[in-house]
Amino acid sequence: MVDWLLLLALLLIVLGGVFLAVLQLPGTWLILVSAIAYDWYHAWTPIDWRWLICLGVLAGVGELIETLATVAAARKAKASRRAAIGAVIGGIAGMLLLSVPVPVAGTVVGGLAGCFLGAAIGELTVRGNAAAGAKVGLFAAIGRAVGLAVKLAVAMTMAGTTLFLAAKAMMK
Repeated sequence: MVDWLLLLALLLIVLGGVFLAVLQLPGTWLILVSAIAYDWYHAWTPIDWRWLICLGVLAGVGELIETLATVAAARKAKASRRAAIGAVIGGIAGMLLLSVPVPVAGTVVGGLAGCFLGAAIGELTVRGNAAAGAKVGLFAAIGRAVGLAVKLAVAMTMAGTTLFLAAKAMMK
């Protein structure tokens, strides 16, 4: 009975991790920590250390891509360093500002809008050209969306793998 409750708890935690990934928060790390804790409780047998390493690598890659996609896309539009930094700062600020009034959608929309504005303003202060600022802002927002999609895919892959391995071990 305890094993089934732990599996249910693992399910809820990894789903929470996926939800955090949607909010552009470190949900992949929550999934990894829950997999490690579950495996530790069961004497390191259901998931195995090789899978835990793979999950750790996936978590790191997902977070890295989410972070760098914005800057890489802005750079593709020939953004200045100030615009790239503005995109990151604006994305975080937008997430924080819109998270309170509109909890889930506000975080995503705020992150994208803040990323656009931060990059556009940063580029505008360097070049003084509104069209160039808008182009850089658009590329930065697209990069942010791609980064979010990749991180969400990584989180869902990690969650599915963790639950599959845990459930498979329970069926033995």
